[in-house]
Amino acid sequence: MSEQIVNQAAESGHAELSSSVQSWADGLWKKIERKVGRTSRRIGVSCPHASVNGVYDDMRVSWWTAGFWPGILWHLSAEGGHPELKAIAEQCEARLDEPLNTLAVHHDSGFIWLLSSVANYRITGNERSKERGLMAASQLASRFNLKGRYIRAWHDTQTLNRAGWSIIDTMMNLPLLYWASETTNDPRFRHIAEAHADTVLKHFMRPDGSSYHILRFDPESGELLGADAGQGHAENSAWARGSAWTVYGMLLSYQYTGNEAFLIGSKRAAHFFLANLPEDDVPHWDFRAPRNEDTPRDTSAAACAACGLIELAGCLPAGEGQMYLEAAARLIRSLDENYGAWDREDEEGLILSGTSNLPGGVHIDTPLIYGDYFFVEAVSKLRGSTRRFW
Repeated sequence: MSEQIVNQAAESGHAELSSSVQSWADGLWKKIERKVGRTSRRIGVSCPHASVNGVYDDMRVSWWTAGFWPGILWHLSAEGGHPELKAIAEQCEARLDEPLNTLAVHHDSGFIWLLSSVANYRITGNERSKERGLMAASQLASRFNLKGRYIRAWHDTQTLNRAGWSIIDTMMNLPLLYWASETTNDPRFRHIAEAHADTVLKHFMRPDGSSYHILRFDPESGELLGADAGQGHAENSAWARGSAWTVYGMLLSYQYTGNEAFLIGSKRAAHFFLANLPEDDVPHWDFRAPRNEDTPRDTSAAACAACGLIELAGCLPAGEGQMYLEAAARLIRSLDENYGAWDREDEEGLILSGTSNLPGGVHIDTPLIYGDYFFVEAVSKLRGSTRRFW
């Protein structure tokens, strides 16, 4: 279904960037290649999340960001060879067997296995990677609550039952289920993904295109009980990265299903995101948080939204899609010119000023591996790549 939609959009004409923008993107890609080539020798086979004092940390292999580093490496190796980067990506993937085999899989399994195993399978045809992706998809599908039509977030703690919790981030993990249905010719995975996306349209998204981070349902009846601020400023605020998840995630669900409601949802989220950007086109961490000169940005939200905007443009007639494509290019150009860390030998991250979890006081105003990943993906798309990683 997804390829059919993309082909239909191409036949009706598509938005295009000027030659000067494409030339800039080509130059930016070379800067990415040089820096990742250098930092990969130190980062190696690890699970980075955030840059701490200029050096990427190494989280546990079950951490939700474990797929973004191999995802970066697969983009670079697929576009330009780099066998040494491919080798690191494959070794990172092999380490992920630990959480996969111990059932430590959670709602973010798409972030982990789409960008590692599924990327490997799509690029090389590796059958073991295909098996890993399908195992992860099966475990993600097992988190579906039939009554509430949502995929459960997180595991319980010793004091907290989270069986009724669901989060906006899961929209970006649904492609693992869609891919599994296409790969196995079994629609059950797609049915779960589409049901969850319907719930996001119905309950997570507000009329203005913003979205909640966390919703709580009664796990027995499926009744919606309420919302929590999560990583946003407040229950009714608009966490910037959550808005980006919505833009891109809704569009991906449209590409896989052809459901026009998801396309409309992506456009609503995109309009909210773009209408609330500051002058340099890079959002603060929450669109509705109190703001002063010290309010941190979240460059990862800008990079993710740019990827979604590029894909959105490709699903629309040229006249309508051009606006989204040019907006994406503006976001990436601002990240390059205002937040790029190209000439800093003391910084492994590609783009500065990401905000992981401000309410939790975790990794504020620092490079984040997922910000770097989406930046690399967006630049690849701006150069004309149509390779699918989601």
